[in-house]
Amino acid sequence: MKTRTIKRHLDDSFKSLRRNGWMSVAAVSAVTVTLLLVGIFFAMIFNFNKISKDIENDVHVRVMIERGTTTQQKDQLQKKLEKMASVKDVTYSSRKKELNKVVGSYGQSFKMFTGDDNPLYDVYTVSTTKPTQTIKVAKKAKQLKHVYDATYGGNNAKKLFSVMSGVRRWGIGFTILLLFVAVFLISNTIRITILSRRDEIGIMRLVGATNSYIRWPFLLEGAWTGLLGVVIPILVVDIGYGWVYRHMAISMASAGYSLLKPGMFLFELDLTMAVIGIVIGALGSVISMRRFLKI
Repeated sequence: MKTRTIKRHLDDSFKSLRRNGWMSVAAVSAVTVTLLLVGIFFAMIFNFNKISKDIENDVHVRVMIERGTTTQQKDQLQKKLEKMASVKDVTYSSRKKELNKVVGSYGQSFKMFTGDDNPLYDVYTVSTTKPTQTIKVAKKAKQLKHVYDATYGGNNAKKLFSVMSGVRRWGIGFTILLLFVAVFLISNTIRITILSRRDEIGIMRLVGATNSYIRWPFLLEGAWTGLLGVVIPILVVDIGYGWVYRHMAISMASAGYSLLKPGMFLFELDLTMAVIGIVIGALGSVISMRRFLKI
């Protein structure tokens, strides 16, 4: 395609946007709302996945020792735990140390539980070679003598996966609905442009203009609509995510988890939103041309 032809197509697409002022604004607004929600949804899902992996990789078995167990019996229990398949490390923590952890995490009011009033148990923390082995190790540990209970930290991951599954289903459904609305508004905008230029299109055909030559300005108009609609979502998502990352990074790091770093993640997210915007804009044009451009 010649440079002169490309310039003409670009000029025509810009003129169409200006000519259909309010319809163009409505179409751009639909794309803006859609992509803003898409950007927020993607940012949440990708970070949920990241946190889930952090939790999954950090899971371990907490083996609570029955009260009244002697030091010798505790040593024997530790040896049995260490000999289990898939066990990497076994660490002992007294009930007093466990209480100090609770006080450090939840406040000084828990200091009232001292001495015999301490409701906690002595604990062996068992790390496994693979996160997937924790359930099996927990079940085996429960069967050992002097074990009160054995809990699997991966339950947090399971709960998070369940929440994620629900968010993903509803989010995808809502996003698809919004994408349809955006495509519909863009196709209507292009339709009005086609109807207003019907005589001009007829003359172009008479002088030998090809179908592709006539279609290009409308396709570009749809693409511009999608691209204009992505500007505000990119700004809002980038600024918002940066704020969330700065305010949550330290507290999450102390818990052993982390959000995705803004740099490359936001670049990829912005690029994805831009591509989606252009695609739904061009798709709206294609639908309109197929239905209303009788050429």
